[in-house]
Amino acid sequence: MIGLFGGTFDPVHFGHLRVALDVVQHLSLTQLRLLPLAAAVHRRQPIASPEQRMAMLQMAIRDEPLLVADDRELSRGGLSYTVDTLGAFRDELGAEVPLCLLVGADAFEGLPDWHRPLDILELVHLIVMQRPGAPRARDPWLRDQVEQRRIDEPAALRRRAGGHIYFQTVTQLDISATRIRRLLAQGLSPRYLLPEAVLSMAVDNGWYSVGDSVPRSTP
Repeated sequence: MIGLFGGTFDPVHFGHLRVALDVVQHLSLTQLRLLPLAAAVHRRQPIASPEQRMAMLQMAIRDEPLLVADDRELSRGGLSYTVDTLGAFRDELGAEVPLCLLVGADAFEGLPDWHRPLDILELVHLIVMQRPGAPRARDPWLRDQVEQRRIDEPAALRRRAGGHIYFQTVTQLDISATRIRRLLAQGLSPRYLLPEAVLSMAVDNGWYSVGDSVPRSTP
């Protein structure tokens, strides 16, 4: 069973990496692919270039063999629609391999606004990463999908290629890439918020300089 975890990773930090490892271990995933997006659809655009974000991600996970940096969205370019990426994985791996898409609780609440959300729910299992006691879905359509698709036993994920929704409690670290970028732009250290090797790479190359601490607006 393979997991997929997308994001800007601008830069990748311990908040990303810890929850990724939580899910890998809890669900006994064979592999988790981390997918930096090329251009954001529902958020502001990344500051660092695709090549820079990919380099930082590869550096961050170099000692964890179950985490793999996947550049397919960067190579494809354009807006990163999740359903297109999932379709590419299905073409590559076939229709029978169980795939799990990791999303945070906030992203899950926005699922009704994603491009072709029902197709996404059919292509993969949705793993909703949440803090203990997270609230019930507010959107009526999303509540209905949860009622139809929710499972509470991880073993059930392996019996189908996709279609289930599973809620997993993960380690919540109050870390944001925005805060890291702002600290760097202010000449302050974000040490202990992200891997030291990633921090050194960003600082040595000046990737988050003054004036770049806040993402550019979406075109």
